[in-house]
Amino acid sequence: MRVVVTGASGALGRAVVEAFANRGDHVAAIDLRSCTSFPDTVSQIVSADLADPDTALSAMADAAASLGGIDVLVHLVGGFEWIPVDRSCRDTWRRLFSENVETTLGAIQAALPKLGDGGSILCVGAASAQPAGAGMAPYAAAKSGVARLVEALSSELKPRGIRVNAVLPAIIDTPRNRADMPDADPVTWTTPAAIADVILFLTSIQARAINGALIPVTNNG
Repeated sequence: MRVVVTGASGALGRAVVEAFANRGDHVAAIDLRSCTSFPDTVSQIVSADLADPDTALSAMADAAASLGGIDVLVHLVGGFEWIPVDRSCRDTWRRLFSENVETTLGAIQAALPKLGDGGSILCVGAASAQPAGAGMAPYAAAKSGVARLVEALSSELKPRGIRVNAVLPAIIDTPRNRADMPDADPVTWTTPAAIADVILFLTSIQARAINGALIPVTNNG
């Protein structure tokens, strides 16, 4: 398959890129920076803000050119901030909306003309979006927007046979999360590799019956 992964140099992005590449798929990795640990077979595309339509179009055109087309889009770009509502401001809400919803929209709109019929789109939501706990309102609201986008697109793209699903992680076991939460016990967190396994399945022909699903990926693994 010809796979495009956005947010590719993050902890989850690296795991996803490597999982597809190790399976023998052709992968284009899009991020703000390149990653030295990727296999040489991975096409790396350095791109700025995917919330900007022109930037997204350029990045996706480069990805499609390097692969000869697109069969799968895995969009992993997003942003997070924990902040109580009474301490939040309009800029916080707008930034998280842009980092999560607008980048998803930008990447998908740019990819659709190049995505083959029968293809697959996989996005990342959040298990914490419903219900939202204390300090999670801006982030949860943004990720709820991603979920609604996935649901609507799964219906809109049915005539082309394109499936659209999302995974919903809780806390991912990454070096950044361990540094930010030094007193937490990561034994219950989910590893990027375990989430990558689910993403590989959801974008495969074996998951052809799954469309418009929001799949929790919260088990330790």
